[in-house]
Order: sequence, then structure tokens, then C-alpha cells
Amino acid sequence: MFNRRLLAEAGTVNWYLALAVGMGLVTGMLVVLQASYLARTVSLVFLEGEGLAGVWPWLLALLAVILFRGGVAWLGESAAHSAAARIKHALRQQLLSHLYALGPVHLRRERTGEMVNLLVEGVEAMEAYFSRYLPQLALAAMVPLMILGFVFPLDLMTGIILLFTAPLIPLFMLLIGRRAETLSQQQWESLSRMSAHFLDVLQGLTTLKIFGRSKAQAQAIARVSDRFRDTTLGVLRVAFLSALALELLVTVSTAVVAVALGLRLVYGRIPFEQAFFLLLLAPEFYGPLRLLGSQFHAGLAGVTAATSLFAALDTPAPSGPVLPPSAALRSTSSCSQDEPGQQPTVRGLRVVFRDVHCAYDGGTRPALQGVSFSLNPGETVALVGASGAGKSTVINLLLGFIQPDQGSIMVNGVPLAQLSPQEWYRQLTLVPQHPYLFSGTIMDNICLGRPQATLDQVVAAAQLAGAHDFIASLPGGYDTQVGQGGLVLSGGQAQRLAIARAFLMDTPLVILDEATAGLDWESEQVVQEALARLRRGRTVLVIAHRLNTVKTADRILVLDAGRVVETGSHEELLDRRGSYYRLVAASGGGL
Repeated sequence: MFNRRLLAEAGTVNWYLALAVGMGLVTGMLVVLQASYLARTVSLVFLEGEGLAGVWPWLLALLAVILFRGGVAWLGESAAHSAAARIKHALRQQLLSHLYALGPVHLRRERTGEMVNLLVEGVEAMEAYFSRYLPQLALAAMVPLMILGFVFPLDLMTGIILLFTAPLIPLFMLLIGRRAETLSQQQWESLSRMSAHFLDVLQGLTTLKIFGRSKAQAQAIARVSDRFRDTTLGVLRVAFLSALALELLVTVSTAVVAVALGLRLVYGRIPFEQAFFLLLLAPEFYGPLRLLGSQFHAGLAGVTAATSLFAALDTPAPSGPVLPPSAALRSTSSCSQDEPGQQPTVRGLRVVFRDVHCAYDGGTRPALQGVSFSLNPGETVALVGASGAGKSTVINLLLGFIQPDQGSIMVNGVPLAQLSPQEWYRQLTLVPQHPYLFSGTIMDNICLGRPQATLDQVVAAAQLAGAHDFIASLPGGYDTQVGQGGLVLSGGQAQRLAIARAFLMDTPLVILDEATAGLDWESEQVVQEALARLRRGRTVLVIAHRLNTVKTADRILVLDAGRVVETGSHEELLDRRGSYYRLVAASGGGL
């Protein structure tokens, strides 16, 4: 049961694993010494008639060995668990970094529950592989050989019995390994499906209640749970049966050694102290092999989880910007961290799409087909179109979540592909339709992109976003807990916090993704006023469904089937009576 990539990860903590194995070998030597002292003590008491005074030094030595053995074993366990903890941390970091690199476009195709299960339970399952199975695998090979080094010089027959019975245990493990691996894979898949299903149900609980499907989903959860229970019981059956067989093999092998020693002891062919010493060593000889068998299934669960983890890590990430930041971008864009609201009259970036093509699912689902347009400094451009026209793809391209299949995106004359992600993300802010509030205070959420901001700067940003008044009315003010486990804010309040984030970031490019959709009239008015302040002097791209947002744009781009079919002002496009006119008419004037 090996996984080359897990072994490669083990190489990063080889010092800890070497310490764990080394302490295991020391423990093995202490076992031999302990058996020797015990055999000598029993021989002195029962055969030579020594009293307590005569065996007291041996008892003290035996106690010292036992205590020292316990300390060495603890040190070895600590080293093994430290190695496992470091590897788990590294694997979680690798997976999180790779998920960030894949971006939200790819992750939309994944079930969130399965990813969470992989990050938490999957990585945690590797604890047993690194802390118990790998060290025990080395000890199972070395400790019995070391014990044989003491046994063969004393008694050839006992050494032969031990040598020929020991391979039966790993042989049995190989025989059950294939069946156990299949069951373990089924168990992991059932757990992942159950985790994903639970999360789906919790996130969609409101919808389920409205449509009266909560009881049906409860039955579905019961079925998923039953499948997980059945697969888990299957794994446990194999584990219990294999443990029973291993214990039987060890017991029978130890009994064979005991019978051989007993018969020769009866006929006086071996001294009692030597025979007793060998008998004490027999269980210790099989002990590392027995422990390896008991750790086999725990290690197998780690290997199974690792298969899924490395499959996720092997998913190719889109080739994003990797080169150093461009001097041209720095010199022509103003992205200073001044106080919110202290903006130059005109600032922003010039972004140009040149014949951009983009498709999903390996090119089988075209999204953009030769799109060309420009965003000029200080200009607000609205992007409209029917569902599926390609608006979200334009945003994903600008955010670097996906890359164009053909064409280029230029920023102040520099290809976007040549800008580092860190530099590019300091130049833009996204105000989404449904902003996400993380678990923490309101201040934490506002200064998400600028954690070093002072309270005065956060308050100034909130005032510009129209959020300060409602924040001040909360019991904790800016220290009020929101997000998971905190206060639930209304859609308009959450949207104003997202706008406050944008004011605090003070970037030259702002993307508004349907920022007023789903708000009531009063909240929309407050948000619209805040957005009007945010747009001043910046390059702004608006994805809009509301006519009042579109009317205030400097230019409107109309997307249809992945192409820009019209461009102009609101009045110009209405006069043409083309695609834009039909969109406005179909929406009853609300777009």
C-alpha cells in the first residue's frame, strides 16, 4: 500500500520520521533488555531461591528500563504526529492554493460539500498514514530482524520458527489488501456524496420548504446515509476479520515457539532462563507485524483520500498572469491608497478587448466570438444582453479567472497576461450582485482588501457608501459580528458594505455586476447614489438589468450570442430600434 506522491510528501519531514523510527528501534532494544532482566529475576527467585534483597537490583533495573521505554515511545509518537501535522498543513495549503488558482469558474462545476470534505476529512485521514502506518512499516521490517539477531545465537530452532512464520502476516495483508482497498474507495465516495448532499439541502432549505420537498429530501438523506453506513460496515467487517486472522496467526506462531521450548526444557536440552527469555521475546517479535496489520486499514483510508486530493491538484489551472508588474501600468494608473473620496478629477485605466474568443467545456460551448471594445479612463460603460450573451464571461476574463482562447486584452497598452495577479487585483474592485460577508465584524468585512486601514478610513468609506448611518445604529457599531454566526443584514445593507469596500480600495477600475438587482426601491435609491459617487473619475464597467443604471452610462455595449452587436448611448440605441430597443421593450422598460 504505497502512494509515490505521499512518500514524496513524507520526504519533506524525513527528520521527524527518522526520529520516530529511531525511537522505535531503541524501544525494540529496550524490549530485549527488559525480557532479559525479567528472565533473570524469575530464574533467581524460582530456581535459585533468592529473596527480595537478592533480586532488588534487577527489579530496579527492570523498572528503569520500563520507564525509559515509555519515554522513548512517547518521543517517537510525538515525532510521528509532528510529521503528520506538518504534512497535513502543507497538503491543505497546496489544495487551497490550487483551488484559488483554478478560480470560481472551475469551482462552480464542483460540489462544495465534496471539496469541504476533501479539505477537512480527506486531509485528516492521512494522519494515520504518516503518524502510524509509515513508521510502523519501517519498524515491522527492522525490529524483528534485530530480535532475530539476539535469538539465533541463543537457539537456532526458535530462530527458524520465527523466521518462517513471520512472512505469513504480510502475505495475509497482501491477500486482503485488494478487497479492503475497493471497500475503502467506496466508503470515501459515499462520504463525499453524503457531505455534498447535506450541504445542498442546508443551502436550499428555504426552497425545499416553499415547494414542500423537505420530507422528500429527508428521505433522500436517509438513503444516502444508509449507503454510507453499509459501506462503512463492509470496511469494518474486513478490518475485524483481518484482525482476527492476524491475532490467530500470531497466537499460533507464539504457541509453536512455546511448545518447542517447553519440550526441550522438559528434557533438559535448554536452560530455563534462556528458554524463558526466548518465550518473552516471541510476542515482541510478532508485535511490530501485528501492529502493522492493525494500522493497515487506517493507512488505507489515507491513501484513498490522497487519490482524490492529488486528482484535484492535478486539475490544470488556467494560465494566468505570471510576469512582474508592468512599469507602463504603474506609470499611467493612479492606485494610491489615499483617503476614500480624495480622487483626482479623472483617473482610471484604459482596457481594450481585441478580437477576444472564449469557449467552455474544451471549446464545445462558445461564449465570446470576436469581441472587441474599449473602456476609457473616467468612462462608465454598461454591458447589456440576454442571459447567455457572454456578460459573465467578459467579467471572468477581466478578473483573470479564465483566459481567452484567441485575441488579447490590453491594459494601458500592456497585455493583461503579462501582469502579475497581485498587481492587477490592486487595480480593480468588483461589486457583485450578492456580496459575501465573511464571519467577523463589519469593520473586518469592509477592510477585507485593505486590512491595514484605520477606523477613520473605514468610517469615511462607509459614509461615501451610505452605510455609516445603519452601522452606527447597530449595538456594536463597526464591531458588530456579521456573516456566519453573526447578524444577518438585508440585501441593501450588504450591498452598501460591498460598495464601502470599493471606496476603501480606491482602485482605478470598478466592475459593477448587477449591483442593484433584487433590491427594494428605497435601498436601490441609496445604493444608486453611492454608486454614482463611486463612478466619478474611474473606469467603470457595469453589468446592468435596470434601465436607470444603463441610462447614466457614457456608452452601452449590447452583447448577443457572444458578439458586440451594438454600441452607443441610451438615446442613440433606442433610436436605432435594434437589439437594445428590443431588450428594453421586452423588459417593459426595466431592461
